[in-house]
Amino acid sequence: MKPYAYLLLILLIFNCNNERVLQLPEIENADITEVLDVSPAYIFYDETEPDSTLFNRKNLIGTTNWLVNVDKRLTLQQAIPHIQYLQNKRKKESMHKNEEAKNYFTCNDTSIGNLGFLEFTDIIYNDDKKEFLDKQNLCLMTIDSLSNISFSTSIDLNIQFSKENFNYAYNDFIKKEYGDSAKIVLFFKNSMSFQDYISIKSELSLLNNGKIIIDNNEFIY
Repeated sequence: MKPYAYLLLILLIFNCNNERVLQLPEIENADITEVLDVSPAYIFYDETEPDSTLFNRKNLIGTTNWLVNVDKRLTLQQAIPHIQYLQNKRKKESMHKNEEAKNYFTCNDTSIGNLGFLEFTDIIYNDDKKEFLDKQNLCLMTIDSLSNISFSTSIDLNIQFSKENFNYAYNDFIKKEYGDSAKIVLFFKNSMSFQDYISIKSELSLLNNGKIIIDNNEFIY
């Protein structure tokens, strides 16, 4: 089964005669452009709700791949609790479980004018970073915004840069310390928009190979 046709770029959901619009985060050149056997969940931006979110998960089927559609205007503080709920729901569903089923964020891939997907099945969201700060040979990447990103390393090297010169910062500083075997732990500011979060994740996916490892633990502060 192909991804639902009604997920095209901006989602229009009709519920009780009310039209809801979900603005998907934008990426370019997604590695994944098709996911089969899917069911959707939606995290809407809704100013009438106490936390400005409306969470719709009623169409999820446990044995399928889950397409999680998050409005790009939401902050991580607003979106992550709902995402964690879905992750816990997936783990708890032992009956009729499909071990191959995965979780994906749905995105608008502007390079192809269609949908793109970022997998987050194994991501663990945390708010306690103490255990990681004491570990050696880790590269800590702190993202306050797209224009304020920093690397902190085991030799107290601290480099600040923006998304636009990410590759320059990585090649000039991180590779000098770690070579091609860096393990990067991500720290995201909770006020960051989901759009900016996806932009960073998409950029980092280009580095996450056999030598450069992006840790599955992500910290929201």
